[in-house]
Amino acid sequence: MPVRLGAPVWYSSDDPEEMARAHVALGYGAAYCPDLSLDDLPRVRAVREAFEREGVAIAEVGAWCNMMAPGESERKRNLEYVCQRMALADEVGALCCVNISGSFNPEQWDGPHPENTSQQGFDLTVQNVRHVLDTVRPRRAKFALEMMPWGLPDSPDSFLALLRAVDRPAFAVHLDPVNLVHSPPRYFANGALIQECISKLGPWIVSAHGKDILLSNRLTTHLDEVRPGLGNLDYVTYIRGLDGLPADVPLMLEHLSSPEEYAEATAYVRSMAERAGVTFV
Repeated sequence: MPVRLGAPVWYSSDDPEEMARAHVALGYGAAYCPDLSLDDLPRVRAVREAFEREGVAIAEVGAWCNMMAPGESERKRNLEYVCQRMALADEVGALCCVNISGSFNPEQWDGPHPENTSQQGFDLTVQNVRHVLDTVRPRRAKFALEMMPWGLPDSPDSFLALLRAVDRPAFAVHLDPVNLVHSPPRYFANGALIQECISKLGPWIVSAHGKDILLSNRLTTHLDEVRPGLGNLDYVTYIRGLDGLPADVPLMLEHLSSPEEYAEATAYVRSMAERAGVTFV
């Protein structure tokens, strides 16, 4: 299957056709879902149809909130929000709705906490994912978790364990290898880590994020997310791995602040694809 490249796009119009064509003009075959609401189903349908006509896959609908919030009422509200976003992903024809498992950290919704990777964290994650999928019962879109350095899943094996425990066909993998690079050994051997992810999780991968990671010379260990091309991520191995997957998995650039930065990141990733012998759609 082909590899689609995508990134955030700054729109000059809110017309669905123009929004889709803006991606085509930049050479992107995939897109983040535009700002939509289930309260306006005709517009959701118009966006779905416009992007389909232009051959641009809607890669993902973000549902960024804490499904493990310490407070029960907040956790319930957040799960309701995730269910709404999951339903939107299904209606708009997105490949997936994506979130992280969450955190018990009371000060930062996605921050570190000793219980995040505990059995309690694992069991709550299984419960939450099942709740979303059993409530929405999506027909097309998958519900995917993104890997995190201090939350589950934090390795290919922990993701496999979650897939088995959740036991729902609509549960999927969102691949973000940068989030798994949390030590110098993983930093220097990130190509092998990527290959392990592809080998073990390939059938479940539905979308992937593109960024980069840089280890600095300061003590103790400092790992910083940077623009693709400014770090050490093995993009040749990464792109070849995505190209070999059985599904049409998009690579979505993220976390940059301007069209100019995305243009630089796009140029670099395209050069790595050329080196890998892969053509982006």
